[in-house]
Amino acid sequence: MEKNPAVLKTGLKLRLIVLVFLQYSVWGAYLISIGRYLAQAGLGSQIKWFFAANGIVSLFMPALVGVVADRYIQGQKTLSLCHLLAGAFMLSAGVYCLRSGQVEFGPLYSLYALSIVFFMPTVALTNSVSYSVISQAGGDPVKDYPPIRLFGTVGFICSMLTVNFVRVGGVQIQDSCVQLIMSGILSIVLCLYALTLPQCPTGGKRAERSMRDAFGLSAFSLFKVRHMAIFFMFCILMGTALQITNGYANTFLGSFASDPLLADTFAVKNSNALLSLSQLSETLCFLLVPFCMKRYGIKKVMLMSMVAWVLRFGLFGLGSPDMPGVLLFILSCILYGIAFDFYNIAGSLYVEQNVDKSIRASAQGLFMMMSNGVGATVGMIGAGAVMDHYVFKAAAPDWSPAWFVFAAYMAVVAVLFGLLFKESRK
Repeated sequence: MEKNPAVLKTGLKLRLIVLVFLQYSVWGAYLISIGRYLAQAGLGSQIKWFFAANGIVSLFMPALVGVVADRYIQGQKTLSLCHLLAGAFMLSAGVYCLRSGQVEFGPLYSLYALSIVFFMPTVALTNSVSYSVISQAGGDPVKDYPPIRLFGTVGFICSMLTVNFVRVGGVQIQDSCVQLIMSGILSIVLCLYALTLPQCPTGGKRAERSMRDAFGLSAFSLFKVRHMAIFFMFCILMGTALQITNGYANTFLGSFASDPLLADTFAVKNSNALLSLSQLSETLCFLLVPFCMKRYGIKKVMLMSMVAWVLRFGLFGLGSPDMPGVLLFILSCILYGIAFDFYNIAGSLYVEQNVDKSIRASAQGLFMMMSNGVGATVGMIGAGAVMDHYVFKAAAPDWSPAWFVFAAYMAVVAVLFGLLFKESRK
């Protein structure tokens, strides 16, 4: 008896929804809150290295693991193996903190970095596995995957809210190393779940990509084209902003707990919940990108993103946890969707529209390398120096000047982009 294709398709969608939900739940368990925990553990000045690890690893591991999944080990099995290792190291990091009287940077960072080495490739692997499953079922990845991917952000938000509201031993998870243990457990769950997914065959045209293609090196020829060269240089400059609020916003809000008048405000006690508005905004603004790209073009859309970054940083510098200052924090979170999506999604679409199909994959790899790799790494190290100067190593810590420095930097980038970048008419 033949299966009903509509039911089968719905079943596959639900299975992929669970996949992306778990994938981003793993990340949401710690990405926004780990800075707050590190600051309380006396490692505030080291936050930059924990977030720089994401960028450094993004330079090479997704490409290497992608080649493995293309040529040697089926995608769903590669995904499972990566989550097994990532989860094991993250669990070890959490257990170390739990058992240690005084958390030391060396052991914690080593375990954390090893987890990141295997986790970062899973973001791209989840996409490729989903594309493969949808294609094998006769679906269209371009049409069918975006609605599924939105549940990844839902998973990220659910983890953030869990970390915010659930207490273990009378302490919120966002203030403890339990967030690392939670992330590790979710990784192990996803490791097992990935093995239940349909097989993703190796070989075919994807397997013929050279290492040069996998790392996006073929696309370096685009630097011979002036508008693309300028575009990629600004990808680095804008990429520097991507992880700053992820690394420091929660720590910043938590710092108000030292003020008895502000310690019990919602923004301080439930900072993760407040910051989850950023992810909700990202989900909604995702839908606006195609419309804005068609109506305004890449230059205006990118400038909107830059202005949103200026306002996001500036509003953090001006706001406070009590009324009406907390409204500035909320507005900053709402602007995050424009700041992130109007650069990250629109930039990817611009690359897609302006390169030859023979180097399309390499060009996307180059875009990610410039923004999430080089840009994010340099940005976190630079931001860390600014935070050390004004906050962590200052005699009188003051967060506001640091946020204003970031806002001024993005304002300069916006002016330079407006003057130097000319959009291709092709």
